[in-house]
Amino acid sequence: MKAIVYAEYGPPDVLQLKETEKPVPKENEVLVKILATSVNYSDWGFVRGKPFMVRMWSGFLKPKQTLLGADIAGRIEAIGSNAKQFKPGDEVFAEISGVGWGGFAEYVAVPGNALVLKPANLTFEEAAAVPQAACVALQGLRDKGHIQKGQKVLVFGASGGIGTFAVQIARSFGAEVTGVCSTSNLDLVRSIGADHVIDYTQEDFTRNGLHYDLILATAGFRSLFDYRRALSPTGIHVATGGSLAQVFQPMLLGPWLTMFGKKKLCTLSAKADRNDLEFIKGLIEAGKVKPVIDRRFTLKETAEALRYYGKGHSRGKVVITM
Repeated sequence: MKAIVYAEYGPPDVLQLKETEKPVPKENEVLVKILATSVNYSDWGFVRGKPFMVRMWSGFLKPKQTLLGADIAGRIEAIGSNAKQFKPGDEVFAEISGVGWGGFAEYVAVPGNALVLKPANLTFEEAAAVPQAACVALQGLRDKGHIQKGQKVLVFGASGGIGTFAVQIARSFGAEVTGVCSTSNLDLVRSIGADHVIDYTQEDFTRNGLHYDLILATAGFRSLFDYRRALSPTGIHVATGGSLAQVFQPMLLGPWLTMFGKKKLCTLSAKADRNDLEFIKGLIEAGKVKPVIDRRFTLKETAEALRYYGKGHSRGKVVITM
């Protein structure tokens, strides 16, 4: 099979398209013919080995895992003797970072309990855009943010991969959603259901006098003290992405600042969760959530896809097709 492999850290040019051995599923695994995958921050960080802390998982001197790709959508080709929940021909999608990676390839063998049947109303490309980004948004809003109906929720980075899902998921919970993005993305964020949009190049949402019950920060950087100022008296700020400072400030300063009031400031440590993906699938099939795809690349263009993603200006998700 064809797969994208890498043996050293560096720019996307270290990625190579090679012929590798087609995997054979173990007794509890299924073999998936991958039809589409998508790019996530984990791929961008692992291929570069930056920030250096990612090497705690990927290997300090060189990559331990030579195949990247967490999101997959495809069709089951074969099943192991104990993988009874699926059958050949089933259309599935998944987030496989917890079971070995390997989405940047034509085939992957994964445990059957990592997979979810693909939403019937999505193409394979659309389905591949969902798993990691949508589950991060869900976990940030529901598990860390404790979102409730009627709350005022602000999504910073509303036009990005996580942000586009966060706006829609927050709306599905009955929240009043404000999306923060650049001028060129205002119409996009409105189109996916944001009640209000703020152009961060024209307005500082931390100084306009408005306050929010929940702020989800998915991109860029604002000081933790800025976010704290924009929270309601019992509000919660959750960082799911953005600059290192944006992610680490809540981890280091959040517990200390929480002692001086009821505002909570924290960082999400997301994890692959099949039940969460099932929940997202329900929202998708109910028409409440739809992935936004910026650009599509072929497998041989994977390095170019990561270079584009790394510029930080993608609207929604970057998808790779086989």
